[in-house]
Parts: sequence; structure tokens; C-alpha cells
Amino acid sequence: MNGPVRWCARLAGSLLAATANMVAAGPLDTPQTSGAAAWVVNPAEPGEHLPPLGQSLFDRLFAGEGGANDLPFPFEKLLARIDRELARDPASALPPVKRVLIPLGRSLQRTAAAPDYFDYPRVVVGVDSPPAAGSPFLLKDRLYIGYQEKSAVLEVISYNEAAGRFEFQLVKDYRPGGRPQVFYANRNICVACHQNGAPIFSRALWDETNANPAIAALLTASGRTFYGIPPERGVDVPYAIDNAVRRANRFALAQRLWREGCGEGEAGRRCRAGLVAAALRLRLADGRMAVPDAALEESVGRPLRSAAARRWPAGLALGRSDLPNRNPLQGTTEWPASPSARVAFSHVPARFEPLLPRPAEAWWRGDAPEAISDAVAGVAEFVEDGDWPRLQAALARRAARLPRREVTLSCTAAPGGYVADCKGEGGASLRFDRRAGRVERFSLAGEPPLPGFPLRGAQGVRMAGGDVLDGVEVSRLRDGAGPLRLRLRRDGEVAEATVLVLAGSAQGLSLLDAPAIAGSGLIRAVLAQLGEPVAAARLPVPAAPRLERPASAPGVATGVATGGAVRPDLAGFYAWCAACHLSAESFPPNFLQGPAAELEARIRQCAPRIYVRLAMARRAPSGRVKTPMPPASMLPAFRSDPEAWAKSGDRAALEAVVAAQLRSESGREPDVDRLLAGGYEALRPCLAPVAEAR
Repeated sequence: MNGPVRWCARLAGSLLAATANMVAAGPLDTPQTSGAAAWVVNPAEPGEHLPPLGQSLFDRLFAGEGGANDLPFPFEKLLARIDRELARDPASALPPVKRVLIPLGRSLQRTAAAPDYFDYPRVVVGVDSPPAAGSPFLLKDRLYIGYQEKSAVLEVISYNEAAGRFEFQLVKDYRPGGRPQVFYANRNICVACHQNGAPIFSRALWDETNANPAIAALLTASGRTFYGIPPERGVDVPYAIDNAVRRANRFALAQRLWREGCGEGEAGRRCRAGLVAAALRLRLADGRMAVPDAALEESVGRPLRSAAARRWPAGLALGRSDLPNRNPLQGTTEWPASPSARVAFSHVPARFEPLLPRPAEAWWRGDAPEAISDAVAGVAEFVEDGDWPRLQAALARRAARLPRREVTLSCTAAPGGYVADCKGEGGASLRFDRRAGRVERFSLAGEPPLPGFPLRGAQGVRMAGGDVLDGVEVSRLRDGAGPLRLRLRRDGEVAEATVLVLAGSAQGLSLLDAPAIAGSGLIRAVLAQLGEPVAAARLPVPAAPRLERPASAPGVATGVATGGAVRPDLAGFYAWCAACHLSAESFPPNFLQGPAAELEARIRQCAPRIYVRLAMARRAPSGRVKTPMPPASMLPAFRSDPEAWAKSGDRAALEAVVAAQLRSESGREPDVDRLLAGGYEALRPCLAPVAEAR
């Protein structure tokens, strides 16, 4: 048998087996019992601080020989290194890595450059471009970096394909003459703001960025250059980052449906194979989704709907990934000369705080008409890697030998005109202009119509589902009426059949049983099935993941101080605050870090801010200047909630400690409004200033 015949036989056998042998997914654990939708990601469960499997893309991209990190400096070189891995859009003047400047933002580093915000703006970069052909790194929507020159820190969010999650990292000592050190971050801190465990960004009009003309003007007036990033920028770049962030936040839904929705055992593997096959067809069709057929419904739809009915009867909810637009210069006519007046601009009101719990913006329900299409689209985000062009090329090289199918439509000419309308089985429809020799609209099976194209240029047009229009036969038409025949090359069906064959192999079982979508491995395996083996790139092994210091779990109050016992009235600060404030970081302030004998002095230094944050819990949300602490999204980890925390004896006890300290300083009872009379940023900082080394 030659190649095409074998493919046809495999295709027929595999698709028949996929339809006949599918069974519903097996038993699933802990169903959702409440009437509310389950969260795709629960911010009160941020996960292990170090990767449970694999490592971050950032680690892999900047791995050097011998386990060292190879981080280019200055920052322009680091950006250029990332750009090299990405395909450039010939129709766009924008670089593959999108960059914006945010001098007055909402990150933990927002006060690092105070009061010289416009001399040292924070840079935020995001990758929204596909990989260059052959690149071993799928960075699109998966790598985000924040850089603050004054603190010499990179804050990194990048994807870990093996674990199916984003990792949060810090690069310290990133400066001239420095020795950059890479650490994984305390996820308690990160996920309090990044509540989907993924990047966040402002929604339009992105007034914190240099897309705001007032921001751009002050950056320009500083006279500095900013790492090759122009100070004046339209909304195109922040818009691109915003879109990338939105896509990135949906990865968790795709992974959850892959792991839990499909289920376990043979049925689970067939479900995942069906998702991969449909995802390949979607990518071949440039994102045009074919109407799900009976085989896809049997292999994927049935197990997903069954699992959803048991586990998530009210659906899965995905929290908002974007923050309210904020203009930090709103109402400002002139940038003040006074340093203290400038510092006030770093204040972020409660309604704009990333810590504020965000509502759901998307829901997935197993009984929704678009449920299966959404699941397929989620998996498709993982298959267009650097080997994807090789898959397209492999199919193109075999074009003459690939199987075809024909579709016949019956055409009727419009009276007195040159337009003909054609109809066929399964909802196929086509309209063409005989005089112009142009197809105006075409839909093969009820999917959204293709854009118009000339009849003579019909060869190579991709259909929804990935098949290729190989020719249009109009010779039997008479004055626009009669049969019209289409010939389709079955690229999509061959790709699908290849995946289903792969599913029966040892390699396929390993990939489909993986705890996360192994996109790069799946593409290489499909290429191997097509007779085009691709060796995995030989890359340096990244340094082992590490934390700078162990992170505390919420509610843990013992074994956390050094140099002696902790006074009982101060121990509660460890129980309620250590998860974020017992760390190696000064953002957020690590006032719990250090010897037990100095704990009271450290709390006293921070007392005004602690008092405000604790007292905010007693106020109605509309009356809050700042968000309460601990963040509301983390309270479930403490077995609490905002209402319970406001009435909590523990909260009252912590407030009493700092109230007594403030009373001893001023001789009067502390009052929140009086403390905030000069603005929150005018309060004494939590960490005592440290003189710069000379």
C-alpha cells in the first residue's frame, strides 16, 4: 500500500473506532455541591512555591552552561534575546516583544523610584508573537517581565508547560556590575493580586502607561532614554499586551478541562486525543472552527458534559484578568517640584487596588452550545509552537498523495443578475459573482463563512476544519444554474487520523496521560507519525529552582522567629501576616523578618499603616481608602471571610497592639481619618529607611 492509501485506511478505521468505542468518563472526585459556579483558579490556594514539575520558560530561555543563568545586560539586550525567538509580523512595525512604560503603576515596586518616577519608570513587557520557525520556545502569551531599574529587580511571570501553570520569579541584582540571582517567588504574595495565577493588566484606555499623552510628555521631559522604548506610544502596544493577558488567563481553564473534564482511563485518553485532533484542525484553518460532528461529540462532548454535570453543575468561573483603568495624573495640571507631593502620586485608592477581589468575567458550562468549541480552542493555544511550520510543510509536500473528497452544490441564478446561490448537504452554501469570477461567501457545513476569493485562485483556500480547497469545477453550470463541484484535500482529516493513531502508541499514551497539555511533545509526535521525526532541541539545563527563603503558610504562628520566643500578644502577627510579610522582599514590606527581640520595634515602625489596613475591615467597602489586610481573596485560606474577619477577635487583638503603640507616641487614641489626612503614602513607611552605600 502506498502512503495515501494507508492514511485513508487509518483515517477510516480510526474515526470509526473513535465513534464506536467511546464511553463516558469514569468516576470523578469531590463534586461541586453549592449552587455557585466553581472558580477555575482559587486565589486562596496559590499552589506550591516551587514548580511541582518542570521549570519556567524564563529558566529555560536564559539557561547557561553548567547550570548558570545567562541573563543579558543591559535590559535592551535581554529584550533583543527574546525577540530573536519570535516571528515578526511583516504587516506590523511593532517589535515581537511588546513594551510599555509605567511610571505610576500598581505593582509592588510602585514606590521604588519615588520621587523620581518619570526618570525611572517601570517597564512592562509581554510576548504576543508566535515563535520563529524551529524555535524550541513557545513564548506567545507566556512570558511577561516587569523591570524597575532603581531596585535592580526583574519580576517575571512565565509558563511552565510540564506543570500547566504560570511561575512567578524575581531576578535580583540586575544592574551594572551585578551578579543576577534568580529566585522563585512567594506565591501567597503573587496570587493575592494575580488571582487567576496568571498575568494581569489594565483595561482600556491604559492611562497608567505611556499611551497617556500626559505620561508620555513627562517621560520625554525627563530627558532620559528608556531601554530603546520610545516615551510616546499609541494604544496599539498596551492593547496587544491586554489581549495577550486575556488569552493567558484562559490557559488554566484549558488545563482543568484536560485534566479533570476528560477524566481518567481509556475514555479520558480518547477525549484528550479528540481535543488535540480538533485543535490541530482549528490551527490549520487559521482559527475557523468547524461545526462539531458526531465523532467529536462522542469522543469529547459526552465525557466533558458528563464530568461537568457531576463536578461543576453550575459551571466554572474565571475571574477578571484586567484591572480598572486608572489615570494617576487625573486632574493634575502640573507635575509638582516637591518630593513629598510627588510621593503622594504613588497612592492607589482601594477601588483600583489589584488586591481587591475581582468578579468572574467568563464562565464555562458543560451544557452550553459552545462548551466543546471552547475546550478545543483552549487546547489549540498549545499546539502552534516552533515546529508548527514543519507540520504545515509536511502536509504541503504530500499534497499530491493526500486523499481528496468532493462536495457537490446545486446552484440557482438570481433573476436578471450575475449572482448565483448554491446549496449542498450539511448546510454547505456558496454565493459567487459570475461576471467577476469571484466567490463572495462560502460556508461548508454551517460554520461562519469564509471571506471572498477569486475562482481562479481557489486552490489553497483553507476550510474550517483544516481541509484545503483544491479546485472549483463550474463547467456544468449554465447561466449560473446547475451543479457546482468542489474538490477538497483532506489535510485536516489526515491530521486528525494521525493523532488518533498516535493515541494507541506508547508515546501517545504517555503524552495523553500527562498532567498538563504537552503541546511541543504532541506536535513532534504527530510529525514522527507522518514520517518527519524532529529531534528535541539540545538546550542547557536550567539551574535548579530555588526560593530565597522558605515561605510561610497562612495561619502558621510557630517556629518563625529567630533568636528567642515571641511575646503572646505579638504572635498573632505571624499567624495572620507571615504568609506575605515574612520574606526576603522589601515589597511588600517584610516587617516580620528578623530577630524576635526586635519584633516590637519593627511593628512599631509599621504601626500607622498596619492600623489603617486593619481598621479598613470595619468599614463598608465604599468607605475604604485602602483594601484591608489580609487581602479578602486570601481569607478562605485562614478559614475566614470578610464579614468574619471584620468581627474577629484576632483582628481586634492585632489592632489593639498597634493602637497602643500609636497612643504611646501621640498621647491620644489613633483615628484613621486623622492618620490619612496627609494621604496614605505620607504615613511612615513600614521599613525604616536605609542609607545608600557610598
